[in-house]
Amino acid sequence: MIIEKLTPLICPRFLNEAKYREGHIRIVNALPGRRILGLHTPEMKQTAKELAKQADVRDLIQGFEKEFRMERFSLAYEETVIWGLTINALKCTWDERLTLLKAYIPVLDNWAVCDSFCCNAKWALKLPPQTLWDFLLPYYNSKQEFEVRFAIVMSMCYLLNVEWLPTVFHQLEAIPLAEVVSEYAYPNPPYYVRMGMAWLLATALAKHPEATRAFMNRTSLPEDVKRLYVRKVRESFRTRSISPY
Repeated sequence: MIIEKLTPLICPRFLNEAKYREGHIRIVNALPGRRILGLHTPEMKQTAKELAKQADVRDLIQGFEKEFRMERFSLAYEETVIWGLTINALKCTWDERLTLLKAYIPVLDNWAVCDSFCCNAKWALKLPPQTLWDFLLPYYNSKQEFEVRFAIVMSMCYLLNVEWLPTVFHQLEAIPLAEVVSEYAYPNPPYYVRMGMAWLLATALAKHPEATRAFMNRTSLPEDVKRLYVRKVRESFRTRSISPY
């Protein structure tokens, strides 16, 4: 839909170096059928900021929605990222943003699209926490892998404080992992939900070590999630010197 704007921004190495291109595609790990053009995050962020300032930005977002409804894989990976980043950059009311977000969340079918949106949704810091939680809660109970991951990563980014930590921990334990559908052929699916849970827990350990260790020592979370949590703790500079239990 905005391919003509994106083509000049494609990384030359992606176009000219097969090894670099294959590595980039492997990291993004989009589902088969989703085109990857080869843009980097700074270029996508800048494009979204520019689009958000245009008078016809709402028409553009509606165009994304229409195209997605007609054919799921019609949009390139970068277009799906920019769609979300544009929603983040848009100046609008809470109600309008959350309405736009409801239409966008079904597009999330990849960790990079999901996390790019969540980690750049700084408007959520100004949203009343209860309002944000009420919005996220239905997605915790979704059967779609990346809708659940969306709720987890948004909670990690914007609700990991003393007041909300017990609620977030409780909800992690309530995720119906056996009912969540994954389109990725990883062992013990839904892998990206499990990894999102581990990421949240490792981040919680960095911010609230005592409360997190107390939770991890009594939790009923699956053993593989606990192992992923320990791995994330050991990989991060923020937590590798902190005991996970």
